[in-house]
Amino acid sequence: MEADSIKPFGKWRSFFWPIHRQELKKFLPMLAIFFLISFNYNILRSYKDTIIVTASNSGADALPFIKVWAVLPSAIMMTFLFTRLANRFDREKVFYIVMSIFLGFFFLYASVLYPARELLHPNGFADQLQSILPDGCKGLIAIVRNWTFTLFYVFSELWSTTVFSVLFWGFTNEVTTVQEAKRYYGILGTGGNIAGIFAGSAAVLFSGNLLASWIPYGNTPWDRSIFLLTTALLTSGLLTVFIFRWLNRHVIRPSEKRRPDVSQPPRIKMSVRQNFIYIARSKYLICIAVIVVTYNLAINLVEIAWKNKMKEMLPLPADYNSYMGEVMVVMAIIATVAGFLTTSNLIRKFSWTTCALITPIIVGSTGILFFAVVLLQEWNVPWFASFFGLSPLMLSVTLGSFQNCLSRASKYTVFDATKEIAFIPLSPHSKLKGKAAIDGIGSRIGKSGGSLVYQGLLIIFSTIGASSPYVAIIFLGVLLFWGASIFSLGKQFDQLVSEKATIEVPEDDKLEPALAHTQQ
Repeated sequence: MEADSIKPFGKWRSFFWPIHRQELKKFLPMLAIFFLISFNYNILRSYKDTIIVTASNSGADALPFIKVWAVLPSAIMMTFLFTRLANRFDREKVFYIVMSIFLGFFFLYASVLYPARELLHPNGFADQLQSILPDGCKGLIAIVRNWTFTLFYVFSELWSTTVFSVLFWGFTNEVTTVQEAKRYYGILGTGGNIAGIFAGSAAVLFSGNLLASWIPYGNTPWDRSIFLLTTALLTSGLLTVFIFRWLNRHVIRPSEKRRPDVSQPPRIKMSVRQNFIYIARSKYLICIAVIVVTYNLAINLVEIAWKNKMKEMLPLPADYNSYMGEVMVVMAIIATVAGFLTTSNLIRKFSWTTCALITPIIVGSTGILFFAVVLLQEWNVPWFASFFGLSPLMLSVTLGSFQNCLSRASKYTVFDATKEIAFIPLSPHSKLKGKAAIDGIGSRIGKSGGSLVYQGLLIIFSTIGASSPYVAIIFLGVLLFWGASIFSLGKQFDQLVSEKATIEVPEDDKLEPALAHTQQ
């Protein structure tokens, strides 16, 4: 019997904590896992950017190149690996294997790669490349020169798609119904936002001298900050594995034994190429993929310009990382308040389309404001900054931070919740196949698309600042395409929910999805 039918919630309980007592054994471990994975995700966000942007002979112009030539191929390989693992092992073993890969790399980075970076980095070869290639290729040379930093950036990026999206949300969607999701996901998002507050505070604390002064690692406070980062990542990751194991042993498996009539989906066997073909057969999956791609494309277009301004203002890694941590704390506080007070209630009271449109509206309005300020600065119009009592550089960095805080906060609340809810009407087969491709590669295509835009413009104009007018125009086009996809998906979602239907994408050559009517 559905938990919602047992006993209705009171007014305040329904608003703040719509979880039944008998659900706590399942929900609280899920919340703890989400908190720990989000903590690692957020702390890696600040460090990966700091390591690349402030590295020797590097800057924000390295980010477009690293996302195309390093992150995207790695995401494809990771999706291939995940698909092979899913074909051979069950869900629980796949989780342990993938977590071991990530935690093993972070340990290797802190113990071997980072301490030996001066020996491992090919500075002489990079100098030769720099004398041959045009100035617009400086970012490409930087990712070769600092290849150990590039590898750290790649694993940090893959944590968000592989561990966060594919592993956690894939598991959660499999053990959660639509009605449970409407009550669970808002609170899960709040837990993730609170993790962001802890992660941002940790980034600020690790970048200072208070904790780092007594650690016998490296020669600078930044070196010791890397040691503290790795310690936090490994501790959080091991706790995640332990809780996940307990949840499967004591809650998920016993629940399956009590419901012998619920058959498990057969083992999925698909290549990466087949994942893309599978998505192309379903208009519903295509719309989800477009929403993921356009979100990441829009965010990436703004973030690279913002981080370029930050490098100008904060060239030292400790200062840069500390500022990123402060931005993360503010963003997480906004997301926590919004998620706690509004997200769950918005999802329950308004349509999927209305909730899904919140994120592009926020990203668009704040992004347009940021680009307007950047363009005024590039066009040497100084009066606009003095009107606010700030220098043009400080104003652009401040507005970029404001844009990032609000955009990321909306992403961690309504965007993630509505995207995950959109997967639920899919059949178990379609859900696993489609989600692996969309989350594992779709987000990377969005980020890489923005990076390709910057790469082309950098080759022509040499600097990010000179490319800004063209980036702003492309940004507007992405917003329009994003909104159109939301309206299309919303109509399909509402129809499926009203008819209590699920989508079963056919295995043959039919392009339209089949509807299998099943009781949710």
